[in-house]
Amino acid sequence: MPEIFIRLIEATAWPMAAPKPYSPFHLLLTAAGLAAALLSAIALGKSFRKKPQKELEKSSRRLLFACGPVLMFMEAYKQCFLFYLNGFHYNWWYFPFQLCSVPMYLCLVFPLIKKAERRTVLASFLQDFGVLGAVFALAYPPGLMYPYWTLTLHSFIWHFLLFFIGTFCAVSGLSDRSSSGWRKELPLFFACCAAALAINTAAGPEANADMFYISPYHPSVQPVFRQIAEALGILPGILIYLAAVLAGSRLTHKIWEQFRF
Repeated sequence: MPEIFIRLIEATAWPMAAPKPYSPFHLLLTAAGLAAALLSAIALGKSFRKKPQKELEKSSRRLLFACGPVLMFMEAYKQCFLFYLNGFHYNWWYFPFQLCSVPMYLCLVFPLIKKAERRTVLASFLQDFGVLGAVFALAYPPGLMYPYWTLTLHSFIWHFLLFFIGTFCAVSGLSDRSSSGWRKELPLFFACCAAALAINTAAGPEANADMFYISPYHPSVQPVFRQIAEALGILPGILIYLAAVLAGSRLTHKIWEQFRF
């Protein structure tokens, strides 16, 4: 690792007592962050909707693309920090391809997609799967809590940004909030699942890679689904887990359908 990154990490490795889930720190920070993300996304989305269609699409692409480098820089910092903490050995557990990581890649490629229909699919995915991932991570936050201020705040801010991006896509009209809109997202979701499974498999049983929590080598670490996998087997556990994610994304989409922005 370059010396400049080591110095940056050492200068920002501010220790803290790792917060407890559902402590005042967790609940107050989550409430404040989600409120700020929601209000800013609604305000921006409504202002963008007043623009002519071509200007709306152009401005929206710029906004989403701007979010991409921000997320990418945050992820690079986190990866370097964890690599440093792990004695300069890479831990595949933290490889950036979870459901909450996908929005970073989608924001980066969003302005490169020429067809409007495909951009709508990406925006709908950010609206449904992105918001679902953010809400569930904040609702069950052990993986967000570190004994360092920067890593802990990074985790919370990351998910606030996902909530902001997904809400903006819904309010601005970039996404498709109709019933058919959700079905059009599914090929992208299954492609991400296939990529996650390929990473987990290629990394091997000793690497501890668990992208999308569908490792073929050990039960899911997610509560409830771990017990299901231990009782029924890893493959049935994976299928039930993915079915639950799909059901959650469908419910999220139905909730968005009820709003009239």
